[in-house]
Amino acid sequence: MTLSSCLRPSADTSETVSAECCEDCTFCHVSSKNGFQVVYEAYLIVCQNTDFIAFQDRSPAAEHHFLVVPRRHIGSVKVLRQADVPLVKQMEEIGHACLDDLQVPPTRRRMGFHIPPFNSVDHLHLHVLGLPFRNWLVRHKYPIVAGIHGYVKGYSWFAEVSQTVQILQNGGSIKVNCC
Repeated sequence: MTLSSCLRPSADTSETVSAECCEDCTFCHVSSKNGFQVVYEAYLIVCQNTDFIAFQDRSPAAEHHFLVVPRRHIGSVKVLRQADVPLVKQMEEIGHACLDDLQVPPTRRRMGFHIPPFNSVDHLHLHVLGLPFRNWLVRHKYPIVAGIHGYVKGYSWFAEVSQTVQILQNGGSIKVNCC
C-alpha cells in the first residue's frame, strides 16, 4: 500500500462518524467538519478511507508521529482478540505507508499501542513513529520490551505492533504484564 492509494478524500470519508461511536470520544469525531484540516501536504490528516483515518499526533514524540485510528469505535488494544489480527495488520500497513511517503528507513520506525491505563484516549490507535525521538524523556513512553520464558512481550505499558499481532495470533490478549 502506498499513501496515495490510501488517500480517498471525499465528503463521505472525511465526515464519517462510526455508527458505534461514543458521544464523548474524540477519535470518533475526527473529521474536517470537526476542526481537523485535510491538508495532505502539511500532514494534518494524512490518510483516510472508509475504515481508517491517520493524522499527526498533537504532541509529537518523534520527528514524525502519526496516529492510525479505526473509524469503528474500539475501546483499546486490551479488547482485541485473534479475529482482530487483520485489523491490526491493516493499521500497520497504513502506518508504513505514512512513513514510506516520508522516506523513513525501516530501522528508524516504531509502531505500537499504549495499554490502558497508560493511554490518553479510550479509542484504539496505533502510534506510528519516525525516529529520532524529540528528546530522551519521551523515548521512555514507547519502550519495546522483549518477552522471556516463552512470553512475546515483557512487562511494559507499550505493545509493539508485531508483538501485538503475534500475541493475538496465539490466542492471547494484550496486557501490561508479560504476555
